[in-house]
Amino acid sequence: MTSYSYFTVDVFTDDVFGGNPLAVFPRAEGLNDRQMQTVARELNLSETTFVFPPDDATHTCKVRIFTPGAELPFAGHPTLGTAHVLVGSGAVAAAGEAIEIVLEERVGPVPVTVSRQKADRTFAQLSVSKLPEFGPPPPSRADLAAILSIGPDKIPADEPIEAVSCGVPFLFVPVRDLEAMARLRPDTGRWTEVLGGYWATEVFAWTRQTVRDGSDIHARMFGPMIGIAEDPATGGAAAALGGYLGVREGPGTGTVRWRVEQGLEMGRPSFLEVETDKRAGEITTVRVGGTTVPVGRGEMDIPAL
Repeated sequence: MTSYSYFTVDVFTDDVFGGNPLAVFPRAEGLNDRQMQTVARELNLSETTFVFPPDDATHTCKVRIFTPGAELPFAGHPTLGTAHVLVGSGAVAAAGEAIEIVLEERVGPVPVTVSRQKADRTFAQLSVSKLPEFGPPPPSRADLAAILSIGPDKIPADEPIEAVSCGVPFLFVPVRDLEAMARLRPDTGRWTEVLGGYWATEVFAWTRQTVRDGSDIHARMFGPMIGIAEDPATGGAAAALGGYLGVREGPGTGTVRWRVEQGLEMGRPSFLEVETDKRAGEITTVRVGGTTVPVGRGEMDIPAL
């Protein structure tokens, strides 16, 4: 049995116990796949990350990301929270106001800029390694309404239902208003039936009605097939949202920005800053940023598995 140190942080929030919690093991050498998956299931957070030396010496490190049920090739809040821990713990030398690092993830190298804020908070922004990819036609509006436990009339016909990925596919489902958003309840029995064989099994429900001033989008994300009943803040989905909205909104050349609020129904308010750069109508990059705050640290004795 070997002891490993870990840190917990809250991502996409200025306040402790808001945002999306994350556990980070900054020195995970020696752990195998089964051990990492078991630890992630034990901690039972949306994601847990494990940091290893990089394959490419020009990069900062390699990061592996696990939900309680599966490994992910990319996710936003684990990327930003891990960057915070690496800088805050001194694992990465911090010189100047902004620190540039590159995290190797299964989707590819992910550049992250970390900027110190007041006290021990940081603002970090990632640039996607994979530009938005658009999926096949989605299931019917009626089937999607059923798995979300709302009537089909609560999914407006004037907004598209579409699957998009910047490393992990999400199905974007528009919802009419905040009242309907509050009533969403995943029908897990129907979920596998409707989405089990589809390209994207996680649903990002969204509306243009918002709770907080300054927000552009109100969202909820459900991923029961990967062990996430509901996620307080989903950076990977926010990146894909930059593609989903970016092809439809803003100028043909320039930068479009959205502020996404998520997690309010869970009592964990989260705020994600999304930017999409376009040139001649084509998306050239997507960035996702937010604030991270430290919460705690600990030691875990992990047996051989």
